[in-house]
Amino acid sequence: METATSQETGRISYREAVLEDVPVLVPLVESAYRGDASRAGWTTEADILQGQRTDPEGVAAVITAPGSRLLLVERDGEAVACCQLEHRGEAAYFGMFAVRPELQGAGLGKRIIAEAERRVRELWDVREMHMTVISVREELIAWYERRGYRRTGRTTPFPYGDERFGVPQRDDLEFELLVKPLV
Repeated sequence: METATSQETGRISYREAVLEDVPVLVPLVESAYRGDASRAGWTTEADILQGQRTDPEGVAAVITAPGSRLLLVERDGEAVACCQLEHRGEAAYFGMFAVRPELQGAGLGKRIIAEAERRVRELWDVREMHMTVISVREELIAWYERRGYRRTGRTTPFPYGDERFGVPQRDDLEFELLVKPLV
C-alpha cells in the first residue's frame, strides 16, 4: 500500500473497496458529479445531467464483478476518492473516478490516476488504460490529455431514457473513448 504525507492531503492510503464500503462510496461519487454540492469542485456534471450518477447496486456490482476492482482512497482513514479498475484483455478500464469536491484541484487526482496506472500494470500486465468521458466535458478531457490520454474519436451513445445514468439536460451527449499507452 502506497502512502504519502503532506500538509495539503494528510496521509493517503489506497485499498480495494468491499461491500461494507458501499454506503460511503455512493455519496462520495454523487458529491463529485451531481447536485449543488458538486459545484464546489470542477468535475461537476450538474449542468448537463441531473438525477443520480450511481446507486448502491451499481457500486456493489463494480466491487463484486470478476476482473474488477474499486480502489478506495482514504486520507487519515476517511474516504476521499475512488476509481474503478477493470481488466479488459490487453487493456484496463478506468471509471467511476471521484474526488470529494472540496479536495479537487490540489493534485490528489493526479496521484490517484498514477497509482491506478501502476496497479493495473502490476495486477494485469496491461498495455493500455481506457476510459470513456462525456464528449462535451472539454475541461475534463483536457485534464486527462495532460496526463497522457488521447482522444480516439470513437464514441458510444449516452443511454438516454435510462435514469440510472442521470437525466440529461441536453440532447448531444455521448461518450468518447480516451486511451493511454502504459508501456
